[in-house]
Amino acid sequence: MKQEILTVLSNDALTKSVYRMRLEGDLSSFTRPGQFCNLLVPGFYLRRPISVCDIEGDVLTLLYKVIGHGTEAMADMTPGTKLDVLCGLGNGYDTSLSGKAPLLLGGGVGIPPLYGLAKALLAEGKEVCAVLGFNTAEEIFWADEFRACGVSVTVTTADGSAGVGGFVTDAMPGSYSYFYTCGPVPMLRAVYEKTFTSGQFSFEARMGCGFGACMGCSMKTADGGYKRVCREGPIFYKEEIVWES
Repeated sequence: MKQEILTVLSNDALTKSVYRMRLEGDLSSFTRPGQFCNLLVPGFYLRRPISVCDIEGDVLTLLYKVIGHGTEAMADMTPGTKLDVLCGLGNGYDTSLSGKAPLLLGGGVGIPPLYGLAKALLAEGKEVCAVLGFNTAEEIFWADEFRACGVSVTVTTADGSAGVGGFVTDAMPGSYSYFYTCGPVPMLRAVYEKTFTSGQFSFEARMGCGFGACMGCSMKTADGGYKRVCREGPIFYKEEIVWES
């Protein structure tokens, strides 16, 4: 983890509620796709954890959804704004277990970290397939960017207004070597039940500090112990997960 001052290069709406922010600065503490950063938004006490979509050189791309006052303030930020950012947080995805044909399953704002993962897998010569889930056609974002990289993409919408009607689990291919997933907990649980290989799950949690000090984001794991989503996670292996009612 490193504390950096990053500069906003651009901040644009992709849909009515999803924005793309590009920031420039020292990103050397990021080592794996699936890691996140923690932004200090002026006027707010707690930082905002945002998963990393992509890193190219010294430019960081974040895709975030406006869901509260903090992200509303982020949406108003203009180019040139300086932000205090904790960088290189979380463990990130492990690509060494992916096999030849990994499957990526993403829902809503769980999709962005899968983009950096897809690029890493493609660079390793893997044949990457992605199923991206949205509620409606109006909410679709970033699917074309996945395709432009060389990913085979299927889009699903819960209301059937675009792509395959239903959820990501309704459009999974019949064969894949391994899977990676990120999205809301109900989606993750459905993926857990339907997948037939091992895989890696990225969890979201309310975080106080974002680097393991407050223990506020701990979750129970299969070995009987608790792990922190921000520190030992946010990526957990399928075999570790315990679903609590």
